[in-house]
Amino acid sequence: MRLSMRPITFFLFLLIGCAGTHGNVMGEATNASAVAEDYPIKPVRLIEPFGAGGGPDLLARALAQQLSQLWGQAVTVENIPGAGATAGPAQVAKSPPDGYTLLINTNAQAYSAAFSKNLPYDPLKDFIPIVPLTSQPYVLVAGKPAGVATVGELIAAAKAKPGELKFGSAGIGTGTHLGVEKFNLAAGIKAVHVPARPADSNADTIANAIAGRTTYYMAPISLALPQIRDGKLIALGVSTARRSALLPEVPTIAEAGVADFDFPIWYGLWAPAGTPAGVIDKLVKDIGRVLAGQSLRDWVTKHGGEPMNMTQPEFARFVLSESESAAQIIKAAGIKP
Repeated sequence: MRLSMRPITFFLFLLIGCAGTHGNVMGEATNASAVAEDYPIKPVRLIEPFGAGGGPDLLARALAQQLSQLWGQAVTVENIPGAGATAGPAQVAKSPPDGYTLLINTNAQAYSAAFSKNLPYDPLKDFIPIVPLTSQPYVLVAGKPAGVATVGELIAAAKAKPGELKFGSAGIGTGTHLGVEKFNLAAGIKAVHVPARPADSNADTIANAIAGRTTYYMAPISLALPQIRDGKLIALGVSTARRSALLPEVPTIAEAGVADFDFPIWYGLWAPAGTPAGVIDKLVKDIGRVLAGQSLRDWVTKHGGEPMNMTQPEFARFVLSESESAAQIIKAAGIKP
């Protein structure tokens, strides 16, 4: 009799055990859903890696204000510049993956993946792309000491002194670096790269151009605009296929003679890898609501930007594609980390 009961007893044990496990899974799923629905229940930090006053900082603060109103929770912007715009991402990468520390960055986040061997984090694996925010032109600028007023004059000066002109950037692998390298390749010129020092911001790189320590620089248009209007910088051309409403009199680089040149700056939001899917979905939904609002749309247009409409998976694929494009520029230009 005992032998005949063993299979039944064993079956009941399995059934009870599976039911218990199923209950735990369902409980965990319910708890995760509740956490995502309640998010955020405390202040959220937006880490910005270029320094106060630049395009990412201005956009971060506009976005933070709108999200604070939507959530009823403080959303603060923390500037962590330096290390070629990688100090900020490094801080986010090691933060708890709970949605309360987020990264707002430019295309530099994708481009720096080509240099990940020398970084304390992996720009692709250690982050989840959440949403794209806006795109806008860079503007190719020169300081007055450079003595050039057009793209054609810059190219002629570079060809007259091969490898002697200097160009600045926010750091190796940033959009401001690869944009110029793409321009140099397309124009058939060579120049010396002067990357920002570890503690420098984009403002410092612009100051170098104004002072003549570098000849030219591919600057975020929102950052360079005040110095252009003050006459401290000469706007040679914008990097996109269309002219900018902020500088309608400035030709595109393609119009100025470098055929088919198109290299926008774009902005996006990332979370640390491991952030719960429910929290990511909530962020996508809520940030989408804010971006669709007239107030932020007007702000973006005023600052020369255009909205980028992508789903979260589309944005993730876009980031990967941009990283691959950057790798091609790096290889062609012979850039070393």
